[in-house]
Formats: sequence, C-alpha cells, structure tokens
Amino acid sequence: MYFVLLSANMSTGEKMQNRENNYEIKNDIIEGRNAVIEALRVGRSIDKIFIAKGETDKTLGHIASKAREAGIVVVDADRRKLDNMSVTKAHQGVVALVGVNEYCEVSDILDLAKERGEQPFIIVCDEVSDPRNLGAIIRSAECAGAHGVIIPKRRSAGLTAIVGKASAGAAEHMKIARVPNIPSVLKELKEKGVWVYGAAAGGSSELWSTDFSGSCAIVIGSEGDGMGRLVRESCDFIVSIPMAGRINSLNASAAASIIMYEVLRQRRG
Repeated sequence: MYFVLLSANMSTGEKMQNRENNYEIKNDIIEGRNAVIEALRVGRSIDKIFIAKGETDKTLGHIASKAREAGIVVVDADRRKLDNMSVTKAHQGVVALVGVNEYCEVSDILDLAKERGEQPFIIVCDEVSDPRNLGAIIRSAECAGAHGVIIPKRRSAGLTAIVGKASAGAAEHMKIARVPNIPSVLKELKEKGVWVYGAAAGGSSELWSTDFSGSCAIVIGSEGDGMGRLVRESCDFIVSIPMAGRINSLNASAAASIIMYEVLRQRRG
C-alpha cells in the first residue's frame, strides 16, 4: 500500500511532483512493458497491475493474461491515471504496484559466481547518481554475464522505478548490493582474490591489453567527477578506453558497457 500526502495549497504541478517523488522514494512501482514482463517472469511480488483502458496491443494483452494466471489483480485505467502514477513518464501503458526490491549482500554475489563455477565478475558503481545511467549499467551487466552490481548508500541512485525502467527488466535478474563504504568493499574483494580495475581516462593500462580473465571487479566512477580519490587508490589497475575522436570521455554507462564486453570477450575467447 502507498500513501501520497497532497496539500490543498499546492499547485497542480507541485502535487504532481510530490506524487512522483513519493513513488520514487518508496520504490513501489515498476513501469514499462519489458520491466513488468521480467517482474512477472521472475515471480516478483506484485499487488496490482494497471493497464491502459481500451488498448489492444498484444504485449499488454500478454501481460494481463500472465498476471491473471498468477492471481494478480489487473485494473483497466485511463491514460491520465497512468500518467499521474508514472515516475518516468514513459510507462508504455502499464504500471505495476510491487513490494520493495531487496538488496543482497556482497557475499551473495560471490556465492552466485561459485555456484556457476565461474570467476567472480562484479560491477562497482562509485556514486553514479543518474538513475538512467545506473539502469543502463545494470542492463549491460546482466547481458554481459556479470554476477552482481555494487552501489553505495550515499550519493548514488538506488533501485527506483526509473532505474527499473532504464534496465529494461534486467534489475529483476541482477543481484545488487548497497554498501556504506566502497573502498572498504574493494579491500574485502581483494582479500578474497578479486582484482579491482578502475575505469578512468589516462589510465596506465589500455583496455585491449588488460587481462580480465581472472576474478575481477570493474569500478565505474560518477558522471561528473569519476572515481573518488580513495576508491581510485583502492584499485589494482586503472584502465583507459582508447579514443580516436575529438571528445576524450564517454558517458558512464557507455564506458561500462565497453569494458564489460571486453571482459566477456576474453572469457569466451
């Protein structure tokens, strides 16, 4: 159940913003077709699904059918209601009310790698504050076969509706740990035999010549400032992506994807 407190003195715009903030903070919605389909597929706890009234789209019909099979209440809602509920403003005609997505422990990520008989492959986001960037990183991590993503509790996006939408449902499959201190976690990972690679322009190790075949944690810095000083000092290697154009930096999620797929290429090679 969710509660949104609206003051009678608020303007319509302020009320809308208040409602959006409450949905994002409580993280009790998933929106967008892919995100909702993946939530159904993994058996996520869903209280109710709202689908645009009068829609004849096959994908929305599939969602409604699967939801009813799972005993989930499906409600026909007009577009205005969906627009008011939506955080992303790109709900694609479907919004689901869900329980809060739980974070895991770092040990759970390492245990998953062990269960699969694989060397740990972990993505560490150091203060990635844009939820769309975090969602895109989670999506790439899931596609590249990473075992988990680690984010800090402060100055970072969390598992909000926007992140879920941007991940296209990948957040439902990816183990995500939220920790109080990234440098401490990196130290723990190193003690467990995981090599730590930080991504930064001008790094001493060029991407194509870096060996990622063993246990590895890839650290992606914030959109504006990159990795913090202590985080950078905790890395075993600083990896740079070769640039051939006039701009010398990439978006955080784009850089993360390039590095993740180099890890995958080496592990499959």
